[in-house]
Amino acid sequence: MITSGPNSHLLAAADPNATLAGFGHDPFWLILIKVLGVFVFLVVMTLFSIVFERKVVGRMQNRIGPNRTGPWGILQSLADGVKLAFKEEIIPTLADKPVYWIAPVVSTVPAFLAFSVIPFGPEVSIFGERTMLQLTDLPVGVLVIFACSSLGVYGIVLAGWASGSTYPLLGGLRSAAQMISYEIALGLSMVMVFLYAGTMSTSGIVEYQRDNLWNAIPLFVSFGIFVIAMVGETNRAPFDLPEAESELVGGFHTEYSSMKFALFFLAEYINMVTVSALATTLFLGGWRAPFPLSMWEGANSGWWPILWFTAKVVLFIFGFVWLRGTLPRMRYDQFMHFGWKVLIPLNLIWIMAVTTMRVLRDRGWSAVTVMLLVGLPIIAMIALWAVLDSRRSKRIDAELAAEEAAEAALPPAFPIPPMDLVVPPSPRLVSAGVSSPALPAPERPLSEGPTHG
Repeated sequence: MITSGPNSHLLAAADPNATLAGFGHDPFWLILIKVLGVFVFLVVMTLFSIVFERKVVGRMQNRIGPNRTGPWGILQSLADGVKLAFKEEIIPTLADKPVYWIAPVVSTVPAFLAFSVIPFGPEVSIFGERTMLQLTDLPVGVLVIFACSSLGVYGIVLAGWASGSTYPLLGGLRSAAQMISYEIALGLSMVMVFLYAGTMSTSGIVEYQRDNLWNAIPLFVSFGIFVIAMVGETNRAPFDLPEAESELVGGFHTEYSSMKFALFFLAEYINMVTVSALATTLFLGGWRAPFPLSMWEGANSGWWPILWFTAKVVLFIFGFVWLRGTLPRMRYDQFMHFGWKVLIPLNLIWIMAVTTMRVLRDRGWSAVTVMLLVGLPIIAMIALWAVLDSRRSKRIDAELAAEEAAEAALPPAFPIPPMDLVVPPSPRLVSAGVSSPALPAPERPLSEGPTHG
């Protein structure tokens, strides 16, 4: 525990876990206000994200976008929510009713819970009570978010299975494979943040970035992998394979309508906001102001940090929208290959390299020696991988060309009728005494001239 005193802020700066001392002392009514604040923030961000996505994609595709409901169309997402709430609900006859009903709830509730450990800002005063702008925190706060995002896949899998239909089942199975694959890359990209900050507490990670560079700069590889993996984790384009309409109709939610479909819709956008907030916390300084604004003394105090935090989250949401508006959907085998054979090995090599460099630097080795000792083997491995991959690609191309040549040399596998085929008369028509219609005689070439007879 951190005792209050003139040097308590120095202790907090030295130990990121010291930020946990500010939690667990709020009165019950203040906890309710913070819970309501988190809920309202997520709902408003969901409504904003839907309109924002449609407006941005409309601008990218040279369209107008929503512009009828409300000023400049900003109430369109609210109208969509009301419409879904009052639509007729159709439940398939073969659906497993209890599981069919609970699946949307299983997807939505963890999406809300994950935001309970996200820090919005520093300590502020609410009705005379000093409290952190964060619902709660734990020594393993980041793992709470990770666990909640993992629970969300259960709702998708159960929805696909309980619908009693083939395409939703395939979408649910795809989602399970996708979540497992990209959660590994997502978790490995967090490892370096934990090692640098010395804590898994979200408030502690933000505190660590107060006197250091934002983690996105020294851990740029982890940041890039995290951004890619969080797109796959949220089933967003170009990784929206569980609901690929060109293959699976609507995917896991094909048989859902009305309010249950709205819950899946809400869970997707809340997850998008949650992973954006987690990326902001881990790599972009959390609620702390960026460089030009941080020179202002009051930028990181009071209620202003909520504005910087929201702006960073919106920046990530814009990235989601940009990807959806520009990239085509990946093929499923390419998607799984990218997750297992690119992101995970790259993450492991990066973790080994950075930890080796830090250990050697702590033991007094010079920076040049460390870079040569760690960098040269990595460069050699990348070069070897490039050569082997090039040879593998050439071998595969040669095998495909040989297969195509062998197939072209084979005789046709299906019968081809002759060009002068004469169709015999139908026996049924002959027995009935009806002559079959005569086919028109083929035209003679003009070079043969007219016939006489």
